[in-house]
Amino acid sequence: MSYDIRLFRVETKEREQRMNCEDFFDNEENFEPFSELQVQELKERLLTYEYVFTEKNEFGLNFIHPEYGFALLTDRSLGFTTSFNEECIFEVGLMASEFTDTDEFAKYDPQNGGWEEI
Repeated sequence: MSYDIRLFRVETKEREQRMNCEDFFDNEENFEPFSELQVQELKERLLTYEYVFTEKNEFGLNFIHPEYGFALLTDRSLGFTTSFNEECIFEVGLMASEFTDTDEFAKYDPQNGGWEEI
């Protein structure tokens, strides 16, 4: 069993709240794409958090962290996957929250009520 948290552009959060559609997350077209600069900045930030790039495939850019699991960066979202370990969930959740400090991104944690409100 794993714990998943995703990061989207703020516009995606606003769209989801406006649409109030139960299957919003089933259609990637609903997600606002990252700019090239945002993708680059997210990659660099993952590396500073000790994620290691492993491969690029049809799903996106894959990263692994020695303690906290995996990250997948696509052109529309950044997903974190960790084990159902309380410490890992806390650390990954905190890390994902820190990625929202520029106000460009919003954290979505479906296991913890959805969008993070600050």
